[in-house]
Amino acid sequence: MTQEIHGTVADGFQAVRAEFAAFVAGERPDYEGQLCAYVHGRKVVDLWAGTDADALYGVFSSTKGAAHLVVALLVQDGTLELDRKVTYYWPEFAAEGKGQLTLRELLAHRAGVVGTDSGFTLAELADDRLLAERLADQRPFWRPGTAFGYHALVIGALAGEVVRRATGRTLQEVYEERVRAPYGLDFFMGLPAPQEPRFRSTQPMAPTPEQRALFDAAPAGPHTLASIAFNRNAAEPTDLESLPNLPLVRAKGPASVGGVASARGLAGMYAAAISEVDEKAPLLKPDTVAEFGQLHSVGYDLVARAHKSFGLGFQATADTWHPFLGAGTIGHSGAAGSQAFADPRSGLAYGYTRRRFAFPGGAAPENDRLARAIHRAALAL
Repeated sequence: MTQEIHGTVADGFQAVRAEFAAFVAGERPDYEGQLCAYVHGRKVVDLWAGTDADALYGVFSSTKGAAHLVVALLVQDGTLELDRKVTYYWPEFAAEGKGQLTLRELLAHRAGVVGTDSGFTLAELADDRLLAERLADQRPFWRPGTAFGYHALVIGALAGEVVRRATGRTLQEVYEERVRAPYGLDFFMGLPAPQEPRFRSTQPMAPTPEQRALFDAAPAGPHTLASIAFNRNAAEPTDLESLPNLPLVRAKGPASVGGVASARGLAGMYAAAISEVDEKAPLLKPDTVAEFGQLHSVGYDLVARAHKSFGLGFQATADTWHPFLGAGTIGHSGAAGSQAFADPRSGLAYGYTRRRFAFPGGAAPENDRLARAIHRAALAL
């Protein structure tokens, strides 16, 4: 039985509703997902199926977008300087040859500290300060600044420790005060107890035979760089898909993977970043968006073992996922399939969430057809 499509679209976006309905019709009967978009600060798409508009999901690495929006705000304020050494803010980080790394290089996934030799406990993964303490003493896995690799579980803790040292506040506190609360966003880094009933636990999807074959062909030993980056080398290896299902992770909201959001929250945050929303000026000035969206690390990702692209903290969404988007688009996808971004050239802010974790993880493939339909409609306005 096909799920019913709920919600609204603005005039000119009817094709988006049809595209969403066509996708949902081909999905499993238990599909749950949400789609939301703004154009120049106006909500133009607000759709959901198999759930309700107020449901909250673990959005995994889409959390990194919120974390690096905070960093961008502090750079814009002058509180942080991109070309200062990380040790200017965090002296202990100099251990094991990391003393010359700049904040710019750290944000571009060039630090080389994707994990630790012995891995992390669950308590450490949930707490950015504990992660940062462990990472400060870790010898980098490549010479800092010479290459890049996805710091999947730790980039938020690394950036967050710089924020804490510079401001005296945690990254999560700055985000709450300057971004989430002023706009009433359903995108939390640290889910308050009263919001817990809205959370929908992540559920896995079985891989297709083609996906399983691809996964089995990849390096799987616990001491590979990819395994270290995803904490598979720990005494209790991390089961990535279960992380947001753990109350400790939801409560602490680690800035790499611990966010909980709806599609409205994801799209609303990026709309606020680049556009006037509710008569509030954009959070980021155009020059700040351009700086953080500029390509900084492009090529062979040592962790992913594939071509990847990053700006400062944000994924280079147009190069990595959706080539039809404008140059300088900032955003970040999440392992269970979520996707969120802002395209400053078209004024489009996009958010998508789903409940089921699509094997083997990453932005769900349906995002391409959904984002393309919205982008096409936005350009036609």
